[in-house]
Amino acid sequence: MIVERDDSIAVVLLNRPKQLNALSDSLMDELVTALQELDRDDAVRCIVLGGSERAFAAGADIGELAQASAIQLYFARRVERWDAIRALWTPLVAAVSGFCLGGGCELAMSCDLIVASETAQFGQPETGLGIIPGAGGTQRLTRAVGKALAMDVILSGRFLSAREALAAGLVARVVAREAWLEEAKRVAREIASKGPVATRLAKEAVDRAYEAPLSLGLEYERRALYLAFASADAKEGLEAFTEKRKPEFGGR
Repeated sequence: MIVERDDSIAVVLLNRPKQLNALSDSLMDELVTALQELDRDDAVRCIVLGGSERAFAAGADIGELAQASAIQLYFARRVERWDAIRALWTPLVAAVSGFCLGGGCELAMSCDLIVASETAQFGQPETGLGIIPGAGGTQRLTRAVGKALAMDVILSGRFLSAREALAAGLVARVVAREAWLEEAKRVAREIASKGPVATRLAKEAVDRAYEAPLSLGLEYERRALYLAFASADAKEGLEAFTEKRKPEFGGR
């Protein structure tokens, strides 16, 4: 795995090229540790998670899965690693090129938004192996693209192109093949330039819309607004606007 810092953003790249970034237990442990360390760093205001031009991640490490029992998988708490990534405070942008399948698709969906190359292909082909998606695929894909398309992808094993994923609401932006990582970094810099307290609270509020009834989501949003308004960042942002200057957010 490759971890790079670029001012207020960090870039984490999966690096198992021969295995198309198959998500082994060791790789997922390493990834969660790296992301959690970056999440605790106040200087990092957005994280880009990517793979290679050929593959974001082609799925789980099938060799490992084939050797494991159900009890071993349960006690290893394998799928909880995806939950740990979803729980990060720092906004997380997935930079996807090429194959994004199975656990890799679930990993991308655990991020806050996806920037995809025009070459990207998304899928949950687990039923072809006699199993089902188990790290959120049946739930997050359905919420992102709707029941009919999720059923098609999961039951038939078909892949969604980048353009299909964009039209369905799974992907936020589609860019040229050569621009997938740079565009994700550009989006991350845009996010990092905003008030850190506000972006974290907004991220949590959007997640409530995704997970809770409207009434509870609205209640959470109002409380988050008051909390954001009490921050030093809000005072700085409002004053900078009235004074016609660029705000200098401190994340407090």
